[in-house]
Amino acid sequence: MYITCLDLEGVLVPEIWIAFAQASGIPELKRTTRDEPDYDKLMNWRLGILKEHGLGLKQIQDVIATIDPMPGAKEFLDELRSLCQVIIISDTFTQFASPLMKKLGMPTIFCNSLEVAPSGEITGFKMRIENSKLTTVKALQSIGYDTIASGDSYNDLGMIKASKAGFLFKSTDKIKADNPAIPAFENYSELLAAIKEQLKK
Repeated sequence: MYITCLDLEGVLVPEIWIAFAQASGIPELKRTTRDEPDYDKLMNWRLGILKEHGLGLKQIQDVIATIDPMPGAKEFLDELRSLCQVIIISDTFTQFASPLMKKLGMPTIFCNSLEVAPSGEITGFKMRIENSKLTTVKALQSIGYDTIASGDSYNDLGMIKASKAGFLFKSTDKIKADNPAIPAFENYSELLAAIKEQLKK
């Protein structure tokens, strides 16, 4: 029995931090897991920039309210969920993801949480589990599921390589070049076709 595990940002919705970087006029915040493999380092760096500019959770949530799923994402997800169980595994945070899940039809998401002061300042973050994407896929496999995984960034490679089938989606040229054995797709119809093919096996 298969469960498909999908990344969120860059696969189903635009990158939240890039949208916030554009809205806030702070270009440094465009850096994502496509650029920085060390997530703790990336998040601590982001929190430092937010503190420096006096920005908190509300300002980010206001931008997230304006973000819609990528064109075709909800239709892709609806069809995929009619074929197999789907879990979105993301390094984002519940405080960011909740409004986006409503726009995607409330799929299951496993993600992390932010530590927020009463003032609204983001003071830290709590990861659900170390190396959450790979750890989650291995846990699903340990209880009898085969996994299919797809994502676009460095932090998706573990779950992609550990799964029965794994695909890059809208990834960078560098990640694709460094991982030539992983099939890479640019549109939902191709990704859906590849997953359907695997579900027949």
